[in-house]
Amino acid sequence: MIVNNVELVISAVRPDQYPEDGLPEFALAGRSNVGKSSFINKMIGRKSMARISSKPGKTQTLNFYKIEEKLFYVDVPGYGYAKVSKSEREAWGKMIERYITGREELRAVIQIVDLRHAPSRDDIAMYDFMKHYDIPCIIIATKADKIPKGKWEKHKKVVRQTLEMDKNDPLIVFSSETGLGKDAAWAEIEKRM
Repeated sequence: MIVNNVELVISAVRPDQYPEDGLPEFALAGRSNVGKSSFINKMIGRKSMARISSKPGKTQTLNFYKIEEKLFYVDVPGYGYAKVSKSEREAWGKMIERYITGREELRAVIQIVDLRHAPSRDDIAMYDFMKHYDIPCIIIATKADKIPKGKWEKHKKVVRQTLEMDKNDPLIVFSSETGLGKDAAWAEIEKRM
């Protein structure tokens, strides 16, 4: 998809704040600091639409980015960040769960993992949560530019096995630096629109 128009429509915390356009929505989930903002920026061809922070745990709301008047990316707070109070983490968890399980417009969750490392306990919990609620998901294994191409298959296998991935769920090797995987990710998104 060629992206010319993108706007951050709202940063929401409650269902009554969600947009009412009825457009398909794709939630972006991942550990704090895994590269969600970099993924969004690469996908929409912007340098800093989604703010990239050196401090993990910065996203504390559901950020709805409208793309080409056709769909929304919904950036949800990163999980697994220790420096946030337990009560704050629980509040985010409830907000994310309410959105993911109750939003009719949600077409899929794009879960971002780091290709260099086996998925964390939090990554596994997120994937299991989506499977439990029968939510379609697209797994993006980012930071591929940081490991040699010859090792990608081995790392993909670790991701698949650790998450116990459903064979029908796509796993896309991605790099926000080089744009590798961008077309494949758009193809998976457009299939679900």
